Amino acid sequence: MPFDSGLSRSEALRRMTETLAARGIGDQDARFLVLDVLHLTTTDLILHGATPLGVEGARALSLALERRLTGEPVARIVGAWEFWGLPFGLSPETLVPRADTETLVEAALAALADRRWPLRILDLGTGSGCILVALLSELPNAFGIGVDRAYPALAQARINAERNGVAKRAAFVNADWTEGLSGAFDLVVSNPPYIASATIADLAPEVRDHDPAVALDGGADGLAAYRTILRSLTTGPARLAEGGTLAFEVGYDQSEAVRRLGAEAGFGDGQIIPDLTGHARVVRFSPIRAASTAEKG
Repeated sequence: MPFDSGLSRSEALRRMTETLAARGIGDQDARFLVLDVLHLTTTDLILHGATPLGVEGARALSLALERRLTGEPVARIVGAWEFWGLPFGLSPETLVPRADTETLVEAALAALADRRWPLRILDLGTGSGCILVALLSELPNAFGIGVDRAYPALAQARINAERNGVAKRAAFVNADWTEGLSGAFDLVVSNPPYIASATIADLAPEVRDHDPAVALDGGADGLAAYRTILRSLTTGPARLAEGGTLAFEVGYDQSEAVRRLGAEAGFGDGQIIPDLTGHARVVRFSPIRAASTAEKG
């Protein structure tokens, strides 16, 4: 066991930091693990760093270090992660919420003239529910539906909605995209699978080996989900309301292709929005009129 029960918390943090650094892993991971595994706050660690780990603490911290050294992400080890300043629990069927995806939330909110409107939101491929819950936390009169094919993901999303105080304004549906849904939605958002099938094997081990494959695989060119969603919103009973907004997260090289697909589906000329690193991250369509079955005759 790497950590002895008599080792102090501060010394355990130092040793874990050094061990992970030797594998090229940043020191922030060590701090996350020590605080979570030992159930400490940063203040606890500062004020009581000399306290011994104890038998249970040493065993738990040793196991956490072993898991991280095998490539398991910190978020998977602790079973939770923060997104939009809110806590989200994870399950094996959900992606780890990433800071890049906050660009999608920002882009959706920026398209709204008044956050007090009683909007109807649809989140396709909701996973942990992080996008929908973040939006509902900012839109006090909105109601949202999160859709996912994985029932365990929906169960986790429901827990996250409850944890963040928006469960009364959220529903979670087990379906294949818009299947079984009807009516008009003022805001449709999605972070769908967009990795080309042939390139999944080349992803970083933290993603390839620990994220659910169904949430990664976007088909031969990575665009299969976008085509399906756009088609379902223009030919099915669930649609984008007139004047509504449709926003997608996209892969680093997919923005122009997704914008073209949206234009071909009748959603106008989409706007490409970069994330904080300058990479194209979101394609947003805010049509004056949304395509619908009736309009298509």
